[in-house]
Amino acid sequence: MRRIVVLVLAAAVVLLTAGLISQRLDDGRPDTAAGADGAPDAPAPPAGAAPDDGVVADAPPTPQPHEWGRIPAAGGELDVRFRKPPRAGLLVDAGSGRVLWRLEAERRLPIASVTKMMTALLVAERTKPREPVPITPQAVAYTGSGVGMLPVGRRVQTETLLYGLMLPSGNDAAIALAQHVSGSVARFVRLMNARARELGLTCTRFASPSGIVDSGNWSCAPDLALLGRELLRHRRLARVVRTPLAVMPLPIRGGRVWLANHNPLLRMRYAGVEGIKTGYTEAAGRCFVASVRRDGRRLIVVLLNSPDPGRQARRLLDAGFASGAG
Repeated sequence: MRRIVVLVLAAAVVLLTAGLISQRLDDGRPDTAAGADGAPDAPAPPAGAAPDDGVVADAPPTPQPHEWGRIPAAGGELDVRFRKPPRAGLLVDAGSGRVLWRLEAERRLPIASVTKMMTALLVAERTKPREPVPITPQAVAYTGSGVGMLPVGRRVQTETLLYGLMLPSGNDAAIALAQHVSGSVARFVRLMNARARELGLTCTRFASPSGIVDSGNWSCAPDLALLGRELLRHRRLARVVRTPLAVMPLPIRGGRVWLANHNPLLRMRYAGVEGIKTGYTEAAGRCFVASVRRDGRRLIVVLLNSPDPGRQARRLLDAGFASGAG
């Protein structure tokens, strides 16, 4: 009799344990409590962090007030399909406003270093090319991509840092420029979000001047296309983003730094390419905003979390220019 009671109790413990494990798996959480180290459950991701599918979890529905936000749900004019499509994308004629192709264009996603388009815009609006920018310890303590040779305690021309920001996607340049323009990175981020509101970028939010922080940093394809068009209205920025390789003054040994552009269309020597910006983080994937001008037409393509942004952008642009006048 005692053996039967023991067997019943053991079976109950097994069933209860299995039920708890099943509940944890159904909730999408790892079964850390069952581990040998007795570790507690993993904490919930911070607000604004992208879940596994890359979609921003805490962003409200996307309002669409500007012209490239009012996009028919059925899509654009071109039937271009990819075996491995981006998470979101858009091809628009910047002159006529025609939406030539779209894919989940209203989806809010992390945007990585595409963020630097707004940083560059604010720098161009508020500085002069030869304005000296102090390089702080915070700037050289960057993570991710960088110019990598900025001399702490010295002053560097704004234009050198602007090229370093947009060509090799320097996070160190982003910090130095943000501190120079606003006095601190936090104040610069507030300025970024205020400028986004002025431009009508209603599905956009910035959390850093570089985009290295994915949490709380997101946008959608129509907003990024509009931001790209605004950037190109500044001759200073248009000159920067179309440059394949720049040799700029820097107060280091030799006095110069070589800066290579990450833009895949420039590397392909795609006809008419004007820039604009690439980006990558693990959460955002490969992101790309590009502008190409041919025969008086300007097409802007946006790809978010693309497996091959260069090839996909080229295919869309080829189809767009083949489709006729805007």
